[in-house]
Amino acid sequence: MAPTLFDKEPKPGDLIEISRGAYKHWAVYIGGNEVVHLLPPTHPGGELGSFGELLTLLDSGKAQVRRQKIWEVVGSSEFEVNNLLDDEYSPREPLAIVRDACRMVGRELPYCIATQNCEHFVTELRYGKPESRQVQTAAVIGGVAVAGVAAAILGAALFSSFNKDENKRRRNYRDSSLRGEGLPV
Repeated sequence: MAPTLFDKEPKPGDLIEISRGAYKHWAVYIGGNEVVHLLPPTHPGGELGSFGELLTLLDSGKAQVRRQKIWEVVGSSEFEVNNLLDDEYSPREPLAIVRDACRMVGRELPYCIATQNCEHFVTELRYGKPESRQVQTAAVIGGVAVAGVAAAILGAALFSSFNKDENKRRRNYRDSSLRGEGLPV
């Protein structure tokens, strides 16, 4: 048997998660060291790095389904077999997953990082349900960040209000002391 770089040997229909730094790219393994994946057009200048690739993803409205050798897709990135929704949904039959993935090759599909990305594509092939955990996680993190900013703004407003009241109290005290009136009531 040929050596493998997988921690767990993939089987046809398995999902492959590829770390791209700021985000994860997803593909479905179809056997023979090949994967099918959804890929937005890349910048004509070539290598962009993970931040540049992320900007390309945000700006894309269309993507193409490609069939490639896994090593062409992975490059030097870390990757693993990750059938992330097997505990929630029953996977479709591997032959059906592979057949449907191969039928999609060459098609241009709508692409939206929030609703129609590469993870949605592969989870729909495997489970019949398009889902993206990284989008859900980003939404939660974004919600927490928004809540944090709102709390900071509220805190700053309260502090400012308290500070104004304290400054007003000190001014009144100073003014009454200068007039010899004693403490204000």
